[in-house]
Amino acid sequence: MKTTTPQDISDTLPDTISAQDLLLLILVLVAGVLLAINLLPMWLPALSLSVAGDQPKVFWFLSRGSAVAAYWVLWLAMCMGVIITNKMAQIWPGIPPAYELHQYTSLFGMGLSLFHALILTGDRYINYTILQVFLPFASQDYRPVWVGIGQIAFYIWALVNISFYIRKRIGKKAWRMIHFTSYACFLGVMVHGLYSGTDTPAAWIQYLYWFSGASLLLLTIYRVIITRQPRPVRA
Repeated sequence: MKTTTPQDISDTLPDTISAQDLLLLILVLVAGVLLAINLLPMWLPALSLSVAGDQPKVFWFLSRGSAVAAYWVLWLAMCMGVIITNKMAQIWPGIPPAYELHQYTSLFGMGLSLFHALILTGDRYINYTILQVFLPFASQDYRPVWVGIGQIAFYIWALVNISFYIRKRIGKKAWRMIHFTSYACFLGVMVHGLYSGTDTPAAWIQYLYWFSGASLLLLTIYRVIITRQPRPVRA
């Protein structure tokens, strides 16, 4: 009887969404950020003082909210990727649906993280520039080391997402090696959130980090155990 291994599973993964669709998603995201920065005071007059006052907060709140959402989606994308390789996805929801969830949640989470960063260009307290948003450690006014770690994690995340589109060109081995760096991305995002997030002292965010980190670790340990099991000899 033939048993499917993680290496065999990588051969059966479906194709990614088209590059045109990905570009469209990015353009829509950037346009949404720009519209939010410029139109929020008009749509929500009650927030005008927060946006235009001496201590604006609305963009900071949006950044914090999108950061938590991006972290959750990254965790989900990581879990989907791990259960594909540790065979749990064969039980539910199946390899193709799990792969689609893995891919789309990864792209969506990266979009949320991009929103999280870009929306801060509208915040007059932090006063980030586009260069500071995209250049690691360029921000010197707010926890530059921890923010820089988050920026590096974002670029690792972007590399992993790009690998979806070049998997057949670079080969399975290189593709898997790139995907292994997603653990560095997740760890970097967690460290970034812990040490630069203003919500870190809150109990609920502490539970979030403990649950997400522990659950991903357990899934990974199970994946390692499954991988090291000897393959049954075909009769």
